[in-house]
Amino acid sequence: MKNLFLPLFFLFLSVTTKAQLSAGDILAGVKSHDKALHIKGGWIRDPYIVLGPDGKYYLTGTTPVAGDPREQDDQYNTGLGKTSIVGYQVQVWCSDDLAHWKSLGAPYSLAEDSPTFKGREKMATKNPLWAPELHWTGDCWALVYCPQKHSGLALSSGKDIKGPWKHPNPEAFLKKHDPSLFKDNDGTWYLLFSNTLIVPLKPDFSGLAGEPVRIDPSNRRIGHEGATMRKIGKKYVHFGTAWSTDQGRKGSYNLYYCTSNKVTGPYNERRFAGRFLGHGTPFQDKNGKWWCTAFFNGNRPPLDPDGIEKRDLREDAQTINKLGTTIVPLDVKILPDGDVYIRAIDPHYATPGPDEVQSFQ
Repeated sequence: MKNLFLPLFFLFLSVTTKAQLSAGDILAGVKSHDKALHIKGGWIRDPYIVLGPDGKYYLTGTTPVAGDPREQDDQYNTGLGKTSIVGYQVQVWCSDDLAHWKSLGAPYSLAEDSPTFKGREKMATKNPLWAPELHWTGDCWALVYCPQKHSGLALSSGKDIKGPWKHPNPEAFLKKHDPSLFKDNDGTWYLLFSNTLIVPLKPDFSGLAGEPVRIDPSNRRIGHEGATMRKIGKKYVHFGTAWSTDQGRKGSYNLYYCTSNKVTGPYNERRFAGRFLGHGTPFQDKNGKWWCTAFFNGNRPPLDPDGIEKRDLREDAQTINKLGTTIVPLDVKILPDGDVYIRAIDPHYATPGPDEVQSFQ
């Protein structure tokens, strides 16, 4: 009986953690902006959501190839190592309300679109595509992705997220691990990469317009991946991701930030934004409310969130996030001195755990 119970338990856990909220519950939760919302199922890492110029939300991230049976057969695949199910395509979905999602297929593929693999299409299918991001430039979409050995920047031919894709200068964007883009108020675009170097880009994205500058918090590195930038008020907010223990795949995968008066720094101390929000995307909804994406990243099935605030997770990579895409409400405030305060609102995400090595005031 004991041997039978364990498989049934994990089957039950798999089913319950896969289920997402109803559309009605999601819509109500978006309005209330007070708790985490599981908005979409499916295997995904590094979910990235952006509000497009057409009023639609666009979602992409690290995914398997569409239809890969391992997405069902190996649901808790970490995406790492030789058994990784990460594919070579960029899948995209769109939504009017964050509750109803429509697939746009896989508009970009290393095998069909990447100049790095031109003439080596079969090899492309054996290489993963990680952490894609989509940025509206004013007349087309800019897509960035990694890992660094074939990282790239591609531009859509128009307002739709589809090819034919243009690659203004493929060599300039190789070896740029975990790239992200940021547009400043003066129209200058910056590339962030390698957690974290920042460099301005030429207006036509045909290359770098300067030398990369390292931007770190004043007291330590921001993390090891998932760096991105936002301008909030008059402050530049630099986000980054690290494990709570500062050890690979030990503890919770968290989001941190620091702020500066200049895009190139100096930045102040590293601050805590949210537990289990590592490699999440801070974004604003149509009403200006801030959210952050979150996803399953652990070596074990998702934990029960009840009492998670007091649980020490340093033994292994662990999370409360279900498979798929979760969005977590953020409290974002401009303080009287102009600095910016950011913190997850949902109490399950709002405080560092006992496994957090940094002490926050």
